[in-house]
Amino acid sequence: MPPLRALNTTMKLYRNFFKRGIDILASGSALLLLSLPLAAVTLWLHFANKGAGAFFFQERPGKDGKIFRVVKFKTMTDERDAQGNLLPDAQRLTKVGRFVRSTSVDELPQLWNVLRGDMSLIGPRPLLVQYLPLYSPQQARRHEVRPGITGWAQCHGRNAISWQKKFELDVWYVDNLSLLTDCKVVLTTIRKVLKRDGISSATSATMEYFNGNN
Repeated sequence: MPPLRALNTTMKLYRNFFKRGIDILASGSALLLLSLPLAAVTLWLHFANKGAGAFFFQERPGKDGKIFRVVKFKTMTDERDAQGNLLPDAQRLTKVGRFVRSTSVDELPQLWNVLRGDMSLIGPRPLLVQYLPLYSPQQARRHEVRPGITGWAQCHGRNAISWQKKFELDVWYVDNLSLLTDCKVVLTTIRKVLKRDGISSATSATMEYFNGNN
């Protein structure tokens, strides 16, 4: 078999079979090993969030745009102004929540989504449902694979890069998905988490909303 054809076959096998097996094994093992720390963080956030709860649930589009319910640790209160509107993110983000976000601990409950098959450990981040009609055809290709807890874009700027650059990186990952690429993502993610890089955008405590390409 020619080397290029063999490489393409190996990449297809990894994409279609082995990647999911690794996801199941790794997420199941991690949930068992981290059960006590996760319980402690849940209790910590329960009190820090002033009655808003420790978990955040939201519908997100997954592979092929199929909607699922993502779960994360909640890092903000539900405090509102006199008119009943939620306060800006920066005002609702607690000190505990800021620490949980900066260390990426808030992402760990998504291991349950990985185990269920909604997500993968590595892939484009699952964004808001209302963004779906705003994507260009090229940007929409990010949904050709399962979304991930971390991904190629998170390794190259996370919330500190523009939406357009983030989508370019997501589509690059779709076209270059392989065991080697995923290993690079894992190693870079560990380094980024330790350095706490790219947590916020230049103008927001989290990330600005995507309003389309115009």
